[in-house]
Formats: sequence, structure tokens, C-alpha cells
Amino acid sequence: MARAITLIRSASLSDVAEYAYAATAPADSRLIFLAGACPLNDDGSTAAIGDYAGQALKAVENMRTALAAAGASLQDVISTRVLVASARQEDLVTAWEVVRDAFGDHDVPSTLMGVTVLGYTDQLVEIEAVAAVLDS
Repeated sequence: MARAITLIRSASLSDVAEYAYAATAPADSRLIFLAGACPLNDDGSTAAIGDYAGQALKAVENMRTALAAAGASLQDVISTRVLVASARQEDLVTAWEVVRDAFGDHDVPSTLMGVTVLGYTDQLVEIEAVAAVLDS
């Protein structure tokens, strides 16, 4: 299957970042804007209370479901923003490692942010994403 996404790297920028610095999609691609994927169970309760990695895993699972409903997959994501309710860098890194591992070699441009609070009771992680697909 042809993919719409091209990941961009630059030898002029640090290779420390675990993601591409930019990505493009052709003009004829269909863009998919996802609401923030939250770590919610089917019944609306928050999954993995107190567990940054567990909540990141559930958020990725829910993001996969939303992408599938739009006819896409993680391989079609063009960028992400990972929000973590913590002022501790190690908590951000814990959530990030789960997200990074879920994407594997498709290391899309990403922003990792510590925030004060998220929208649901006991929520620690949320993942925003944009995807692009080529419809046949």
C-alpha cells in the first residue's frame, strides 16, 4: 500500500531526538485530525490510574481504533503531540517511550509536553495526532 507520509531529517540538526524533524504529505492526500486519544476504557472510566506507561499504552490503543475508523493506521500519522500531566521529566519520558515504541520505525515529528491537568478524572496522558492517507 502506498503511503502519503514522507519523513524529513536534516544532517544540520541534532540526531539526539527520537523522531523526524518534519513530515510532508502530498496535496491529494486526505488529512485526518484526531481528537486527543485518552486512556479511557469502553465504560468511560480512566485506565491504569497512577501509571504513566499504562495510560500511554491505552491512549495508543484508542488512537489506533480512531485511526482505523477513519481508514488509517499508525503508519499514516504525520505528527503527534503527547501531553503528560506532570512536572517531572521522568514521567514525560516514561509516557514518551511507550508512544515511541508503538510507532517503531515510523518516527513521526512529535512534541512532548508536561501540562498541569488533563480533562478526565485521574488522567495522566493524552495523545493528539494528524494522519494523511491516499485514497484509491
